[in-house]
Amino acid sequence: MNDIIMDLPVIALRGLSILPNMIVHFEVSRNKSKMAIESAMLKDQNIFLLTQRDTEVEDPNQEDLYEFGTVAKIKQIVKLPKDSLRVMVEGTYRGHLNNLIMTEPMLKAEVTVYDKTICEINETQLPGYVRYLHEVLENYAVQNPNFSAELVRQLLEEEDLIKLVDHLCTNLPMDYKQRQICLEAVDLEMRYEKLVQFMNREIEMIQVTREIQAKVKERVDKNQREYILREQMKVIKEELGEDSTQNDADQFEAQLKELEASDEVKEKIFKEIQRFRNSNNMASEAGVIRGYVETLLAMPWDKRDEEKTSLKNAQKVLDEDHYGLTKVKERILEYLSVRLLTGKGETPIVCLVGPPGTGKSSIARSVARALDKKYVRISLGGVRDEAEIRGHRKTYVGAMPGRIASALKNAGVKNPVMLLDEVDKASNDYKGDVFSALLEVLDSEQNSKFRDNYIELPVDLSEVLFIATANTLSTIPRPLLDRMEIIEVNSYTENEKMHIAKEHLIPKQIKIHGLKKSQISITEKALEKIIVHYTREAGVRNLERRIGDICRKAAREIVEEDKKTIKIGVKTLEKYLGKEKYTFDEANSKDEVGIVRGLAWTSVGGDTLSVEVNVLPGKGKFELTGQLGDVMKESAHAGISFIRSMSDAYFIPEDFIDTHDIHIHIPEGAVPKDGPSAGVTMATAMLSAITGIEVKASVAMTGEITLRGRVLPIGGLKEKLLAAKVAKIKTVVVPAKNRKDIDEMEPEIYEGMEIVYAETMDDVLKTALVHMPEKPEMETEPEGADEAETEVVEAQ
Repeated sequence: MNDIIMDLPVIALRGLSILPNMIVHFEVSRNKSKMAIESAMLKDQNIFLLTQRDTEVEDPNQEDLYEFGTVAKIKQIVKLPKDSLRVMVEGTYRGHLNNLIMTEPMLKAEVTVYDKTICEINETQLPGYVRYLHEVLENYAVQNPNFSAELVRQLLEEEDLIKLVDHLCTNLPMDYKQRQICLEAVDLEMRYEKLVQFMNREIEMIQVTREIQAKVKERVDKNQREYILREQMKVIKEELGEDSTQNDADQFEAQLKELEASDEVKEKIFKEIQRFRNSNNMASEAGVIRGYVETLLAMPWDKRDEEKTSLKNAQKVLDEDHYGLTKVKERILEYLSVRLLTGKGETPIVCLVGPPGTGKSSIARSVARALDKKYVRISLGGVRDEAEIRGHRKTYVGAMPGRIASALKNAGVKNPVMLLDEVDKASNDYKGDVFSALLEVLDSEQNSKFRDNYIELPVDLSEVLFIATANTLSTIPRPLLDRMEIIEVNSYTENEKMHIAKEHLIPKQIKIHGLKKSQISITEKALEKIIVHYTREAGVRNLERRIGDICRKAAREIVEEDKKTIKIGVKTLEKYLGKEKYTFDEANSKDEVGIVRGLAWTSVGGDTLSVEVNVLPGKGKFELTGQLGDVMKESAHAGISFIRSMSDAYFIPEDFIDTHDIHIHIPEGAVPKDGPSAGVTMATAMLSAITGIEVKASVAMTGEITLRGRVLPIGGLKEKLLAAKVAKIKTVVVPAKNRKDIDEMEPEIYEGMEIVYAETMDDVLKTALVHMPEKPEMETEPEGADEAETEVVEAQ
């Protein structure tokens, strides 16, 4: 075979491949193609036809064209309207594009022309190749009756393999991509294989298409027969007055067709509809089946809401509705970011833990609004029956689905925001354990196949955004806690309460009470006084109530006295809210012996408490009063044991503890107190009383003590520091291991206070006591005694 290299004008074809020996008409409208035709006509009328890889490209370059094309002879040119040409060409040889040597004003290429077909098949094998191709052709002609019988006859008479293969490639109906594959097969054996593969695949497709058509026809015939019989039955039922059940069944079937659900679900519902249809006049059975079918049809099996994934919009909505709650907002924005990157992302299961009134429940509604999702709430407070979660089996009278499935049905979509409110208030009894039922609901590995006893089909909860709320984790079992992402919602600072009141509570209460912003105003000083002296809470519920009290009284004044505007200041506050309800014990004015200010955590925030110790002559009796819990009593015993073990270091006489009674009292005796965090406070008070050294009045402390005097970390530090700030404490001693908690807090919490980190009791005492214990003065020794003792030591 002799390969010829030629420079030829090029026409780029869209959606068309031409083989050698093909005669084809096509239209030309691009200027470059017209100029290529003009150039070919001025010479030998030869032109190189290349197919574009992408039909949408208007001005192709070498990368946009297939490498193999056809050298063709232009036979005829006809001018058409709109300045286009109709060209008839005849393919002559295969060609390979070596390089585009011109792109403007037309395409021109260096082409390697293959004037003969490469045939490496042994001559003895050629008849076998021809016979097999004839067999495939006969089979193809049988399966495809549209293929010309005359052409088949001519091809079956052809014994030259090269001509037979080329004729089939030219005449078989195939798209341009398949024809391009045949064009690129320069070697005859490769071209033969590609052709046989194509023909066998077409035969299989024709057979499959016929089978499908036969099945469809059979099904249509069956449906027509069933339709006629059903219409006859319908007329009979109408005559008998039994048509209502059938009408309902027809409606159910119509709803089933529109239902977005899997085939398994649809098959189950269809069977239940048939049971309902056949129940006739058995009212009790029909009623049970009707309720079951209606529930299944109302469930959002595969129906979901398209959620908003705009981070800016979500941030804006969350900030509009709530001030603070940074960790919750960050977690939702992180979830949204993952959804944007992956397109799905695992739906988080979040548990918000914190004191009442801190916005845990309301943030869930804001999250739903930020994500543009449906919102449903399930209150678990007081729920004690497992069937409330999993549902009752439908065999029971009055059976219904559980709260989870019912909430999903009410939402109408499979991906709502579902609030599990007061999850720590759920309980259990002989009817089952609610927490154990929640294990499956809140496990991301299992809840895609949650089974409700009533529904009896797997319900997908994997796309539900669960937000649980709790006031404490102590009542929630560990396995359930392990399935949730715990986010602590701490008490609000005074500054945060001020912002919440100004931005949310006051406008809300003004609107509720029918007032206008111009009719009432509350000064910042008055608002600060309401927060400190009229409420005592971690959240803002009572603060909202007090603002509501003011608005009601103001509304009455406006109606009765026809006032235009009412301004609430510090002086007029008592008129609307009465006397102050809460006072805070501020730091003592002078340093005292045996009195130390401790810090405590309560369910409504932090508080300060005074630990008082008196040392009396006696027989070593140790007394604790103030309604202390067992843990607190143990801390006191640990403190006194530490002091006794360190009596030499603190210069306490050996018989002092045995000859004196120690009495520890913590005021507000009616209030139960417990916990280990007052350990260092009681130890400091006892050491102060024993040694007679005063404790600085401006110091408060918290921390657990060990027998060896180590200071261990404690919880509730934010609330304790807030209480210290209100009490105007200047210095707060905290365990060194709580440094990380301080670092995570906003600076405004501890602003104006010195934080001292203590690892041992020595660190606490150096900060709290006016001075460290000193050795008592002894009788004067003779002169020279010290020098003599020094000389002895040096000699040794």
